[in-house]
Amino acid sequence: MADSRASMHKVAVAGASGRMGHMLIEAIRDSGDCQLAGALDIASSPAIGNDAAAFLGHASGVPVLADPLAALANAQVLIDFTRPEGTLAYLKACRERGVNAVIGTTGFGEGQKELIADAARDIAIVMAPNMSVGVNVTLKLLELAAKALATGYDIEIIEAHHRHKVDAPSGTALKMGEVIAQALGRDLKECGVYARHGITGERDPSSIGFSSIRGGDIVGDHTVLFAAAGERIEITHRSASRATYAQGSLRAVRFVAGKRSGLFDMFDVLGLR
Repeated sequence: MADSRASMHKVAVAGASGRMGHMLIEAIRDSGDCQLAGALDIASSPAIGNDAAAFLGHASGVPVLADPLAALANAQVLIDFTRPEGTLAYLKACRERGVNAVIGTTGFGEGQKELIADAARDIAIVMAPNMSVGVNVTLKLLELAAKALATGYDIEIIEAHHRHKVDAPSGTALKMGEVIAQALGRDLKECGVYARHGITGERDPSSIGFSSIRGGDIVGDHTVLFAAAGERIEITHRSASRATYAQGSLRAVRFVAGKRSGLFDMFDVLGLR
C-alpha cells in the first residue's frame, strides 16, 4: 500500500511557539492532507529544540528551530504570521530552498512589499492581511456595496483588536479601505483619514475614515459604515477565534502547493475575482 504521507502537503510554521503558531500546528495535525514538516521561532524562544507539538501532548518529530534553512529542509510551503522583518528573513530562505509561502503578517512598508513581489518571481506566495474565509467574503461584499453606494454615502472603517497588537490601523482594515477605494476609483493614499482631533472642519465626502480600538483580548472586529442622510448601512465581521485564520491558511497552502511562482491573495484562493 502506498504511503499516504507522500501525497500530503508538507508545511512549515513560523512563530511556532506563539498562539497563532499553535493554532496552525493543531490545524495541520487535524487536516488529513497536511503534514508538519518544519517549525521556526526566534533564537531566544524557550521552545527552541523542543518538539513543535509538545503543547498538544503529541510528538510530531519536528523540533522548533531558529535556523530557517534547516527548518525548511523538508517543507513545501511555509506559513508565516510573525513580524515584517522576520517574514523577509524567512522569505529569503524560502527562495533559496524553493519553498512556497503563505504570508499573513501585517505592517509591511512599501519597500518591504516590493521585496515580497520580487521573491514571487522565483516562488509562489499567497499574501493577505487576513486569511479568514469570512473576512475575504466580506471584502467582496464591500466591493459590491461601494460601487452601489458611490454617491451620497460617507465611509468609515472601525476596527478593534487586543492590547498587544503593534500596528494600526489593522492590515485587514487597510485592505478594506483599499478594496473600497479601488471600487470607487480613488487612491487610499490620498483619501484615507487616520486621525481626527480638534477643529477639523466638515468631513470631506471623498474621504475614507479609520478608527482603531485596542483593548483586552479582542481577536479582531471590523465594521465598515456607509452613512447617508436618512439611512446607515453597516457591514461587520467579528472573529471569535484565530482558528478561522488557520483554516484559511490551509486553504491557501492547498492553492499554492502546485504553483511555481507568482504573488496571489485570498481572492485568488477563494475564486472571488
